[in-house]
Amino acid sequence: MEADLAVTSTPEPRIPVSTSRLQFNRAFTFADAVRIVPYLHALGVTDCYASSYLKAVPGSLHGYDIVDPTALNPEVGTEEDYREFVRTLKQHGMGQILDVVPNHMGIGQSCNAWWQDVLENGPSSRYSTFFDIDWRPAKHELEDKVLLPILGDQYGTVLENQEITLVYEEGEFSVRYYEHRLPVAPKSSVKILSLRLDELIAQAGAGDPYVEELQSIITALSHLPLRGERAGPRVVERYREKTIIKKRLAGVTRESPEVRKFLEENVRVFNGTKGDSGSFDLLDQLLDDQAYRLAYWRVASEEINYRRFFDINELAAIRMEDSAVFRESHQLVLRLLKEGSVTGLRIDHVDGLYDPGHYLQYLQSWASGEFLARPAGSAERPLYIIVEKILGKGEALPEDWPVHGTTGYDFLSLVNNLLVDRSNERAFNEIYTRFIRRRLSYEEVAYETKKLIMRVSMSSELNVLGYQLERLSERDRRSRDFTLNSLTHAIREIIACFPVYRTYVTESQEGVTDRDRTYIRLAVAKAKRRNPALSSLVFDFVRDLLLKQTDERFNQDRQEQLQFVMKFQQTTSPVTAKGIEDTAYYSYNRLISLNEVGSEPTQFGVSVTTFHERMRDRQAHWPHSMSATSTHDTKRSEDVRARINVLSEMPRAWKARLAYWSKVNRKHKADMEGQLAPDANEEYLLYQTLIGAWPLGPLNDTEYQAFCQRILAYMTKAVKEAKIHTSWVNPHQGYESAVADFIQAILDRTKPTPFLEDFLPFQDTIAHYGLINSLSQVLLKIASPGIPDFYQGTELWDFSLVDPDNRRPVDYTLRTRQLADLQRACADAGADRRSLARGLLETRTDGRIKLYLTASALDFRRAHATLFSEGDYVPLECGGSKREHLCAFTRIYRDQAIVAVVPRLVVGLVPNAKSLPIGPEVWGDTWVTVPSWKRQSEYRNLLTGETHLSTAVEESQALNLAQVFGELPVALLERIT
Repeated sequence: MEADLAVTSTPEPRIPVSTSRLQFNRAFTFADAVRIVPYLHALGVTDCYASSYLKAVPGSLHGYDIVDPTALNPEVGTEEDYREFVRTLKQHGMGQILDVVPNHMGIGQSCNAWWQDVLENGPSSRYSTFFDIDWRPAKHELEDKVLLPILGDQYGTVLENQEITLVYEEGEFSVRYYEHRLPVAPKSSVKILSLRLDELIAQAGAGDPYVEELQSIITALSHLPLRGERAGPRVVERYREKTIIKKRLAGVTRESPEVRKFLEENVRVFNGTKGDSGSFDLLDQLLDDQAYRLAYWRVASEEINYRRFFDINELAAIRMEDSAVFRESHQLVLRLLKEGSVTGLRIDHVDGLYDPGHYLQYLQSWASGEFLARPAGSAERPLYIIVEKILGKGEALPEDWPVHGTTGYDFLSLVNNLLVDRSNERAFNEIYTRFIRRRLSYEEVAYETKKLIMRVSMSSELNVLGYQLERLSERDRRSRDFTLNSLTHAIREIIACFPVYRTYVTESQEGVTDRDRTYIRLAVAKAKRRNPALSSLVFDFVRDLLLKQTDERFNQDRQEQLQFVMKFQQTTSPVTAKGIEDTAYYSYNRLISLNEVGSEPTQFGVSVTTFHERMRDRQAHWPHSMSATSTHDTKRSEDVRARINVLSEMPRAWKARLAYWSKVNRKHKADMEGQLAPDANEEYLLYQTLIGAWPLGPLNDTEYQAFCQRILAYMTKAVKEAKIHTSWVNPHQGYESAVADFIQAILDRTKPTPFLEDFLPFQDTIAHYGLINSLSQVLLKIASPGIPDFYQGTELWDFSLVDPDNRRPVDYTLRTRQLADLQRACADAGADRRSLARGLLETRTDGRIKLYLTASALDFRRAHATLFSEGDYVPLECGGSKREHLCAFTRIYRDQAIVAVVPRLVVGLVPNAKSLPIGPEVWGDTWVTVPSWKRQSEYRNLLTGETHLSTAVEESQALNLAQVFGELPVALLERIT
């Protein structure tokens, strides 16, 4: 296997120049991708960044619920369709980065053969160690079983309502529950086959060959190895014999009408009679014999005994730390790498893995054909790999990870904050506090929401850790008096106080890194302060285990200690993700553009100096990390955030509008037992959402209703995610309906609406400034260190909200036509593109200005790839009256230089919302220094074709921004001389 999978050569990794993320599913197939590759190439994109397209649960729109990692998803296309897609990429000189999902698999709809095998054979399944299942849980009744929380009601109710039924097909018995088909363990089939056997013998005769065959089958089933037997030879025997037996049973039922009728009647008897409780005893006993236990879905949070992706029961975690799991699950991916169809990998949810660093090193070693031949800790990176890693405030990627960077949320947060006015933070705090009539601390919200998740969604994970910790504490006289409750409470509090998603302590003999030690000590110290009533000794005990600081008396239990540490680390990440991204981000709404994946809502803007420092560090350490501004997981699109950021510049106007809107809309609220719906916090979120997502231009009735439906769907999701008045687990239909009624009332344009009459002019003002922010954001992404990534369709204006809103089909026909038109216009304009640029700016609401900027900058970047990948990043000094409204830098490589200049905080630049930040009236005496190798340098604006001569400013050369920004409010300037 190793020889078959190993890559035979170790070429230099293909580093993308730019990427475009494509979401593959039944609505966007390989054939669809083939059609748009020429467009992406014309846009300037060098690499396709593909969502997972391995075989997933039928109907999957995201591909993260893989059921067979060894096959392509048939809904996306055939092998030949895929080959044509790859051929088309290669014809255009493009690479492909594939999204790999190593943490979990989909187990819904009974279409995962590995999982079905586990359900049939239990611990003796050849896949029993593939999934992260606790076969010896604290609850004795679940020993050697998997809890399946798939029922819509209590087990007994569902059973006696005949919703669970036994069926027989071609030699196999199975249990059906709606879309679920669950296998029946072969040995337990004896109960079905033996029922009423004497009646069959009496009817057909003892010497009937088919009856004798059935009796032989029953005997063979009775002698099958038990499902708890894990010894290799016995497992092999079990598989061999059960396969033969199933074929024999299929044969006898096919050939003997009497046996077939006998089985059909037995199945009917097992399925019971509605209204007769005792008639379901047989089926109940049969189900009790299985390697799974059916349960009400609400049981999952407390008793589920397999690790999941977050709290999603249909996504079961796999044990990628097992080399057999790696080989089996990566067969296809490594084959695609070997043949050059895939040139890089994106690793999904890397924090869910047992040992992320080891996995990444293992993967790189496989890719290089040297299977673990490198010394541990080697940082060689023969394959381009990026990881989906959410970095906390001040956190950096572990330096020993053999990767090229992250998927870009760190860049997204930084560039987004650059467009927020830091000086108005205090004003926004007061506005938010006054509107919702209470003072919210984000730190407190995050702490409480993480505890909420541990209580209602992931208490089973906490229980497992608690029992592990109790077993360890019992083995030392100094800790044996710590109770299970106190230990579990300490774990819960430490996780709630954890400052990052997780640490990366390993099972090796090496100590804990300074980075991880700092985070663990900080979390424990905070937990102690919050819990003065709990003995500090309990916290110290947990801390010492996490830091691997136990004395020699614990050496005999070292492996169990390490297992606790590793499992603890796998728990902090999902708790943080669910508690922060999927709860706190919907509960704390001060400025929702800051509530983004990878961002810190308490970070209200950054200075230009900070931006430059972070970019220089990025170029030095992670020059090939992705630079994202929108992804399939962002809470709102880049253009929505760009609009909402404008509010940070105009707190007085925002405060006044809020007061008026709240007053005129109050009559549309409903009183839900003393609580108005929506509450003030939700109302505050709604107004920001409408400002950010409102479409450009007039809408006909159909378009307007579609928009309103999007807002309704978003707000329903938002109030559920906040988990304050309703939730996914405990929905409050009345409250959700009241929120929907409020939205429909205030957006009803069929009659005079004071809200809309006041809102629309204000929103139009925000939208005007927001488009300028968006242009700045695009140019910063393309010119800064890192690999600019474009989420599908965002090269035009995109005002999408969180999924599924951001996964709507993209109109590539429109984009292809518009890009072709722009290319023709550029050819007609020749070197002087001022008139073209001016026209695009005047008609900016159609989105072509964003497309033009994207294509122009990407084309230059592709033609000068080394300048951007290896060139120095040098901040440029700005001077003059408007210098605070600028961000400028240069990229320099040998004798090449490019200068990027963008405006920021635009509201204070122009006299009114009809004005644009261009020309001498706005920029006056403002200038930017530029690199110069002689007394005067000439620069060409790649967006307008204009050339500009530098002039001396003190000891430097500078360009006059009144001229540079004469036609467009952003500039990309190439040094000519």
